[in-house]
Parts: sequence; C-alpha cells; structure tokens
Amino acid sequence: MKKYLFFTISFLLIFMILQVLSGLILTAAYAPDFSGHIGGTLSNEVIFVQRSEMPLMIIAAISAVSAYFILNKVSKNN
Repeated sequence: MKKYLFFTISFLLIFMILQVLSGLILTAAYAPDFSGHIGGTLSNEVIFVQRSEMPLMIIAAISAVSAYFILNKVSKNN
C-alpha cells in the first residue's frame, strides 16, 4: 500500500510539473496573427482550435515511467 501511495503521489506531482512547464513553453512560443484586423481594430471573431490528446498522453506516459523509476530507486535504498 505504501508503494502504491508513493507511486500515485509522485506520478501526480511529475504530471503537474510537466503540464505547467508545457504550458509555459507553449505560451512563450505563441505568436498571435494580427493580419485579420481591419482599419486598426481587431475583429471580434473567436476561432476555436481542435485540440489533440496526443501531447497529454505523452506527458502522462513520461510521468508514469518517471514515477516508476523513482519508486524503484527509493525501494532499493530502503
């Protein structure tokens, strides 16, 4: 039970850290397109973008593998 709890907590922490870092990188790399404005005013049109779930699954897989290796390293030390 201890191992399961440790794995779950470490997975959630790693997952949250990777999500925040990913968001920071994506926000910093975003360059808005101002070519759609007319006469110096921006349009009120809202564009929704289809989001892929693949990056979320990749981050979850990296988090799970990292949590597994951390758990094994801690278990060996005890």
